[in-house]
Amino acid sequence: MKLVDINEFYSDFGGGVKTYVRQKLDASAALGWETTIIAPGPHDRRETVSGGEIIWVRSPILRPDPRYHVFWNSAPVHQLLDEIRPDVIEGSSAWRGGWIASGWGGKAAKALVVHQDPVAVYPQTFLSPLLSEHRVDQLCFWFWRYMRNLSKHYDATMVSGEWLAARLERFGLRRPIAAPFGVDKSQFSPANRRREVRKDMLADCGVTDEEAPLFISISRHHPEKRLGVVIDAFAKFTATRPAGLYIIGDGPARKLVEKKARRHPGIFVAGQVSDRNDLSHRIASADYMVHGGAAETFGLVVAEALNSGLPLVTPHIGGAADISHPTYGETYRAGDAGALEAALHRIVARDREELTIAARAGSRRIGTPNDHFETLFSTYLSLAGQIGKRQRIAEPKFQEAPSRAVVNLR
Repeated sequence: MKLVDINEFYSDFGGGVKTYVRQKLDASAALGWETTIIAPGPHDRRETVSGGEIIWVRSPILRPDPRYHVFWNSAPVHQLLDEIRPDVIEGSSAWRGGWIASGWGGKAAKALVVHQDPVAVYPQTFLSPLLSEHRVDQLCFWFWRYMRNLSKHYDATMVSGEWLAARLERFGLRRPIAAPFGVDKSQFSPANRRREVRKDMLADCGVTDEEAPLFISISRHHPEKRLGVVIDAFAKFTATRPAGLYIIGDGPARKLVEKKARRHPGIFVAGQVSDRNDLSHRIASADYMVHGGAAETFGLVVAEALNSGLPLVTPHIGGAADISHPTYGETYRAGDAGALEAALHRIVARDREELTIAARAGSRRIGTPNDHFETLFSTYLSLAGQIGKRQRIAEPKFQEAPSRAVVNLR
């Protein structure tokens, strides 16, 4: 079977999409599929990889973030699809890439993959907590109409969680199906906790009290991650006690994050940590995960922290909230620094050993990447079979009609 992913947000410069795509290619090889990633880039280029191929199509730069490009012309992408003749096409974007994928006229099952909820990323981020999420959804009726129109051109809408499938179903998108993401449980584990690493992280934060709580926050530096809210809440929290906030990540807002962090003691902006082994040890060596983003479809870093035994402090909505639970976490009103400060006080007042035990138990709810991809590819196999069945039913039986006509004429 052949799968083509028209992926508008794949970049060589990292991020969650790159990690996910590489995992999908590995799963493709293991499951016997041939997968091609078609992505916009600075030049036309092809790279053979395990599980298939990555093809870059020369495209314009995405102005807000020059690490990425955006599709423009459909012709070169459709020419590649004519060459590959896939059984299944993924449209991994709600924008130009999604329409390009939907517009190919060949015989293939088509799945719209919703990796992002733009209403949550932008208007809910900037209008919260002034307006409720429900009110923002009402104001963005035009976008949900747009998404309904796009999804009509696909056979299914793939999402990373049951909660998101229910959300999209409420807005009328076509056939939402959940294939929940997973984490590498062999890599992210409480066994990676190291006293020396924790001590070094506290020192980076400028905290000398080794008994002080150490929070970790991991996300792309982008407004949707609400790192400003996290920093403001943490600054209020540390007015009464010492603590460390260790921030990992990079992105277009990094300079603003660093500038804001320098105003307050106890905060260290570590930048991007590309070594996954190093990252897993830093996560497990912290005491708590604090998260600001309320727009993720799954919350991968939150799941990795949970699997590392960390109690969670998350917003009340989004993929991170879906992973959290009262037995091992605290939630707060998304975008509200005061509510987050109160949640920080509540989490440190609880017995951390009990929280960690509950977190380890709660991590059983999280699957592995293999679980996700087995669900994904089995769904695509079913969709391709349904398309093939419809095509066979629709095909006229040209061989039978002439022979009956000859008999009647005689």
